Amino acid sequence: MHHPLSGLIDQIVQNAEKRGEFNDLPGAGKPLAHLDDPQNAVLNRMMQAADAKSPVVVLRRQIIEAQDRLKTLTDEADRKAEQLRLSELHTKLAIEMDAFRKYG
Repeated sequence: MHHPLSGLIDQIVQNAEKRGEFNDLPGAGKPLAHLDDPQNAVLNRMMQAADAKSPVVVLRRQIIEAQDRLKTLTDEADRKAEQLRLSELHTKLAIEMDAFRKYG
């Protein structure tokens, strides 16, 4: 797909190369790091640097913890409360997954 500014961008890059602005850049001559998701590379790098997790990852971890906790509970009231919490977590996860499918 051709971008309307491709010609201008190419010209700017060529002029910068002629002026030597790309000489001695860190990592020059080395392969680029593999990008699984190039469109969101900057966002992913920022989230990784901040040790941030997506809501889906957090909810899945909470569901596993709630399931493990439910296995250890013997009091019926505690079990019902944990089952309610688990149900709410599953609902939140379904909402997050639906939003991700719709909006990315």
